[in-house]
Amino acid sequence: MNCVFCKIIRGELPAEKVYEDERAVAFLDIKPNNLGHVLLVPKEHARNIFDISEETLCKLVPPLKKISHAVKNATGASGINIAMNNELSAGQIIFHAHIHIIPRFEGDSTEHKIYRDGEMGEIAGKIRSKM
Repeated sequence: MNCVFCKIIRGELPAEKVYEDERAVAFLDIKPNNLGHVLLVPKEHARNIFDISEETLCKLVPPLKKISHAVKNATGASGINIAMNNELSAGQIIFHAHIHIIPRFEGDSTEHKIYRDGEMGEIAGKIRSKM
């Protein structure tokens, strides 16, 4: 498959991973809404919410909660957005099901942020240490 997320899952493309188990992997988004923005991706390829099996979707909930706590604690966020874009008209640009875990801060903007050199590894390390 030519799917970017499948290539990350297979180790063919680099990613700053913060979590992995037999069913899912989570890594930092390279175009984050805020630094520490994580994508939780099932290892089983599915286009989006319309194609993912209920069993797989249900198995994502425990790591979703665990990672959300870790992101909030590691970044000092005052809140967390959980989002899933499904189809192009809803903002989906990678057609492999994935859940966004976005740290939020009072007065922040929705503009994409850019990581400085070394910052992704530093933030990923902080998130991993909170799990």
